Amino acid sequence: MTKILIIALIVLILLVFSSLMNYKPATAEPAAVYKRISAEEAFDMMQQSQVIIVDVRTRAEFESGHIQGAINIPNEHIGTKPLQELVDFDATLLIYCRSGARSAQAANKLLRIGYTDVYD
Repeated sequence: MTKILIIALIVLILLVFSSLMNYKPATAEPAAVYKRISAEEAFDMMQQSQVIIVDVRTRAEFESGHIQGAINIPNEHIGTKPLQELVDFDATLLIYCRSGARSAQAANKLLRIGYTDVYD
């Protein structure tokens, strides 16, 4: 009886190890990352290329003053769905706020939605 038990145990161990031989861990695709740039780099981008400037401050903050040509999409309005104001997922988006905290949050949310060229 013990011989049968030992043989069964050996067969079980061999089966487990043979199934592990073909195991390949799933490789996660690298997460998209927004590009953090300086104010000078942002200014150069606005002068040299077609960018959409997105002010993610509140409406009241936006109305008290904003970069010329910017559109206002408050950070709290950015969720998990594409935005009507931003139809081109490959457009260059330059995100800003007052201190950088909300723009970083918004940039990450925009990347998760599917926008590909996001700067903060």
